[in-house]
Amino acid sequence: MTSKIKVVAISGGLKNPSRTHALTNALTSALSKHAQIDVRLIDLGEIGPRFAGVVQPDDLPADIRAAIRAIEGADFIVAATPVYRASFTGLFKHLLDFVDHNALIDVPVLLAATGGSDRHALIIDHQLRPLFSFFQSLTLPIGVYASEADFENYRVSSAALKERIELAVERAVPFLRARVSAELDQQVRVAA
Repeated sequence: MTSKIKVVAISGGLKNPSRTHALTNALTSALSKHAQIDVRLIDLGEIGPRFAGVVQPDDLPADIRAAIRAIEGADFIVAATPVYRASFTGLFKHLLDFVDHNALIDVPVLLAATGGSDRHALIIDHQLRPLFSFFQSLTLPIGVYASEADFENYRVSSAALKERIELAVERAVPFLRARVSAELDQQVRVAA
């Protein structure tokens, strides 16, 4: 009676290839070494053009509505964005504008960002954490910030970044296990 943890990874990078996408993949790969997870990647570089001008949820394409439902039904979220003018990208925020404001209550969120230099590292605490606090999500204490120098050919190459990813994932594991335990308890109650 084991179930996989539904992890939704939002990669806010608007280009392909993207350092943000590479960081998102590194985080989900590290998570998969510690728990059985089912990852749904939402890549804004792929879907952005199809919802950028949409203002009403009913006007969203079916696959974008499915992505929103996946976010709303996630057990765990990895949210990563590039820094653009000292904040997350507009499309990253626009996607989250369609998420029900009650859907992410107590959902653990691992925050991550990429930028041109280390001077943008505070985006995690000054932009992303307040955004997910609005949703009453459980933002994990350790976020992961990566600068351009941490990548080579759109792959994580920095030993320091690899260590930061491992530390963030190690600190996330208890939250993953708590979600699995709660789900198993619920399954037992339903079966009884």
